[in-house]
Amino acid sequence: MDSKFKQIVLDNSDIIVQKWLDEIDTLKTSNYSSSITEELLESTNREFVNIIFSSIKNEGDTKQLKEFSEKLINLGWQLSYITDGLQVFRRVTINFILEQSDQIDTEYISELLQSVDKWVEPVIRQLVNEYSGNWENIISLQQMALQELSAPLIPVMDNITVMPLVGTVDTERAKLIMENLLDGTIKHNSEVVLIDITGVPVVDTMVAHHIIQAADAVRLVGATCILVGIRPEIAQTIVNLGIDLSKFPTKSSLRKGFIKALELTNRQIVDLHPKENIIEKIIDPLGGES
Repeated sequence: MDSKFKQIVLDNSDIIVQKWLDEIDTLKTSNYSSSITEELLESTNREFVNIIFSSIKNEGDTKQLKEFSEKLINLGWQLSYITDGLQVFRRVTINFILEQSDQIDTEYISELLQSVDKWVEPVIRQLVNEYSGNWENIISLQQMALQELSAPLIPVMDNITVMPLVGTVDTERAKLIMENLLDGTIKHNSEVVLIDITGVPVVDTMVAHHIIQAADAVRLVGATCILVGIRPEIAQTIVNLGIDLSKFPTKSSLRKGFIKALELTNRQIVDLHPKENIIEKIIDPLGGES
């Protein structure tokens, strides 16, 4: 910013700040401030305008801009808060300088507009870039966290693990399923792996292909894969598509699949009180009762 305009802004900072606060207050109905308290909005506005003035005094210092953009993301505010706020500040500053000047001509106005734009535009770009970069980083971390939860392999008994699948299985998720299955099968020393597709809404050719690949991979590392959660509509779809699932067992429910897994690991469920039908126990011929 031109030194003479810069000095006017700094000398009258209190007046300009109040004018900015009054005008920005009219934007409270916007999405970025409709769900927050008056106190938080006021404190954030104060912080915002302090950062704007700090950018005049300390040109090139981006630390405050970065921290402020991170705060806005954590608050869940939209990017429009930044752009609207800076545009309002540009307008308020220009109007105030014009009101204080006796020299109102085309050359002066042009010089003023260019000077303010030269100062405000880099601040807008810096804040938008910091906001966008932080947002992309948060999205990336969230995606990684969701991926870790999207294909869990859960050990339920010695040598028996379950992978419950919920939602759509796409290519990226299928890759993660494959990796988790193989790593988990070896880590837990699994003899039987149950893949539960009860929560998978659609099983088409691609989904079935991924599941078959996963089952084959499990078989190659010495374990048996059982596909459970075959609903009637899923079974009909599989038949109509001509998908061959004969290489590994399938069951309609997780309970039936678990009973089959016990059989494959030489265990069975025995009713201790057949008449009362109250208590059941699992007999493991190698390890006793459990």
